[in-house]
Amino acid sequence: MTPLALIMIIIAYLLGSISSAVLICRLKGLPDPRTSGSHNPGATNVFRIGGRSAAGLVLLCDILKGMLPVWGGYFLEINPFMLGIIAISACLGHMYPLFFHFKGGKGVATALGALAPIGLDLTGMLFGCWVVTVLVTGYSSLASMITALLAPLFTWLVKPQYTLPVAMLSCLIVLKHHENIKRFFEGKETKIWQRKRD
Repeated sequence: MTPLALIMIIIAYLLGSISSAVLICRLKGLPDPRTSGSHNPGATNVFRIGGRSAAGLVLLCDILKGMLPVWGGYFLEINPFMLGIIAISACLGHMYPLFFHFKGGKGVATALGALAPIGLDLTGMLFGCWVVTVLVTGYSSLASMITALLAPLFTWLVKPQYTLPVAMLSCLIVLKHHENIKRFFEGKETKIWQRKRD
């Protein structure tokens, strides 16, 4: 690992640690997403408690948190595997944010942003997979997990040199959804347009 790669990994984690969901909810006078709805500081929960405008801002910011450090590493000619580690670091920052007591979101939007520099074709496949699954099932969490599981395959089809780090990132995202998986088995998981059940 080069010093430059290490610096970018640290920057990615710190950038990922900025919880846009919490900050935007504060700016808009909305409830704290960590204590409202599904208690997840992500765009889906913000959509439930604050509507499209707030959720759209959160989504954009979360995507940029992943995209910017990976783009930076790409232009600095950091090798593909280390670019993948930078992407994982940004997602870890989102999931376990230093500035918000290590209580973060699932990392899906940040992962999408981190993978976007690989290519628009991959981004389109990932986004399309998520949208189709949501439209068919109504579950954002299920769409995220299915998309994460298919991401290594899509990556292998587009740029196989990134497959290993993408697979690592996919495992991380699926593991972060363990509570959603539990709720599925209990029949308590809510659909994207529903409010959190009491």
